[in-house]
Amino acid sequence: MVVRRAINAGSWYEGDANRLKKYMNYLFTDKEYGPGEEPKTLNLEKRTIIGGVSPHAGHRYSGRCAAHTYLNLFKERIPDTVIILGTVHTMYHKIAVFPEGEWETPLGNLRVDDEFTSLLLENSNVIIGDYDAFTGYNEREHNIEIQLPFIKYCAGDKDVQIVPLKLGFRRIEQFDLCEKIAKDLVSTIKKVNKDIVIVASSDMMHEDVYNEEYLKKFKRIEQDVVDTFVELDPKKFFNKAVNLSICGPQTITTMMIACKLLGAVKAKALQHYTSCESEKTLGYCVGYFSGILLKE
Repeated sequence: MVVRRAINAGSWYEGDANRLKKYMNYLFTDKEYGPGEEPKTLNLEKRTIIGGVSPHAGHRYSGRCAAHTYLNLFKERIPDTVIILGTVHTMYHKIAVFPEGEWETPLGNLRVDDEFTSLLLENSNVIIGDYDAFTGYNEREHNIEIQLPFIKYCAGDKDVQIVPLKLGFRRIEQFDLCEKIAKDLVSTIKKVNKDIVIVASSDMMHEDVYNEEYLKKFKRIEQDVVDTFVELDPKKFFNKAVNLSICGPQTITTMMIACKLLGAVKAKALQHYTSCESEKTLGYCVGYFSGILLKE
């Protein structure tokens, strides 16, 4: 069995289980940028929140923003499987799923939903099964791994599974590819009797910001993109986001298309701030956004 190591534990986030639990509690209960409450589930029979955007910087920077998304995704009920749409910061340019095995976290390993990945690979002619997309040289890629402690923390004792999917493209002419992947995901979701949610891993813009006036401009540009998310307009979102220094325009767009195909009729912005604001300093600035998609 292939086990993907938690290579970024101890740097991007706490590597010790007890310290990580305490820090996750802080991320959720913080009232300035976090949601201000611990995650809990209502164990409802019906799910309305089916997808969300979660940033992927170090927990110190974007963790409080990400906590909003996971609080909501796990609020109605704990899902059986979380599909994580990851972008790429290495030179990997394929569309690949981690076929089977486990991903290590300090809070315990998460199993890959190999029933789902097997069906997905049968359904798709663009997605491949490729461990190399996530291991070896590409093991240093953090953007999927950074999501896992949130899933493990919110799941508690429940055995939630994951589907790590790397989308190694981001050119403006590739919106059709987002549509194809979304359709493949949805057709597979409809074939399994499971409660599944989709997470798009992405930070927002990355720029040097050296004065308050430019920080305001930075936020205005990002807000314009966030507005297209709230409008639930995947094409408009993609066209704006792909031309900016946003990590995963393709992950968010694919998630939006898939959720619309699954019945989403509403998008909601939860949190949006920058590293300059949360760190209370100017300089290199990254934007963080969390949002969810709902069936009603």
